[in-house]
Amino acid sequence: MPKCSFCNKELERGTGVLYAQKDGRILYFDRMRCEKNMLKLGRKPSSFKWASNK
Repeated sequence: MPKCSFCNKELERGTGVLYAQKDGRILYFDRMRCEKNMLKLGRKPSSFKWASNK
């Protein structure tokens, strides 16, 4: 199972978004909140409690 590239939460089958960048990297997101924070706003997950990898 893939994990969200921002919050590291495991995705269930048939859910989430797969994003392919121009350089060939593949990113997975479980919700729009994670996608927007990483791609559009350029934020790092370590600065958010809800996105911590604990």
